[in-house]
Amino acid sequence: MQHSHAHPHEHHDHAHHHGHEANERSVGIAALLTGGFMAAEIVGGIVAGSLALLADAGHMLTDFASLALAWLGFRLTRRPADWRRTYGFDRFSVLVAFVNGVALFAIAGWIVVEAVQRLGAPVEVLGWPMLAIAIAGLGVNVVSFVVLRSGDKDNLNIRAAVLHVVGDLLGSVAAVIAAVVILTWGWMPIDPLLSIVVALIIVRSAWRVVADSGHILLEGSPPDVDSRALQDKLKSALPFVLDVHHVHAWSISQERPMVTLHASIATGTDSAHAVREIKRLLAQHFRITHATVEIEYDACGDEPAGRSAC
Repeated sequence: MQHSHAHPHEHHDHAHHHGHEANERSVGIAALLTGGFMAAEIVGGIVAGSLALLADAGHMLTDFASLALAWLGFRLTRRPADWRRTYGFDRFSVLVAFVNGVALFAIAGWIVVEAVQRLGAPVEVLGWPMLAIAIAGLGVNVVSFVVLRSGDKDNLNIRAAVLHVVGDLLGSVAAVIAAVVILTWGWMPIDPLLSIVVALIIVRSAWRVVADSGHILLEGSPPDVDSRALQDKLKSALPFVLDVHHVHAWSISQERPMVTLHASIATGTDSAHAVREIKRLLAQHFRITHATVEIEYDACGDEPAGRSAC
């Protein structure tokens, strides 16, 4: 029986490193823009008496913290693996995405509670200050959105950051619409009603980020990897493979799928050749470039002597 471990592709190669730097820069710029405008929106919301503005400002406050945390996540992933963290720090960015998604649920809940209270006790809203600040906020959010879209769209951390900014953008749009309605018809309930609509949109988007990041944190199989199909493919494509078992597939991050497996091969087959072919097939058909393959000729190494099956 031979145990072989795949030599991982250089994780921090030039292209990968450049991608992380671009993501880090995008999130950093978005954080600065969000934090810079947040104070003005808080003051404006208080002066105008607008829940839509205050809700958006509260969202932006949490977004600033979330974007700053996302930026820190990208900074940490630059650090190399060490003896205590042999896979490095890539998983931290997934944890940040999960926390950001949960934070979006909390923000949406706060907005809904405040909106319901406003509907029960309407508050006079000053339309013109509200409109001016909402338009300025919309401009800032559009710039932040464009900056973040220049990053890696498949990265969970970037996706979570984009959702935060989209939530802010929708909040600004709602505030603009509410201000126009108030200035035109004087109908004050539009302010909390549109806030509730924005909250529901935020919840729907946040669920996807929480579900995807939670799946990785729980060591779920990568989206494109079905262990049953993987076993069948290895046995059908490689004649010397008699059986495949103890298959475990997971991800360190969405870019780093991993797999470990036991492969029983025909007597006389060169084990080094078998490992190379198995890894080649895993990379070609399942995009897995980091695999640990344990080769067996008779009994499974995890079973007591004398037993031939796992």
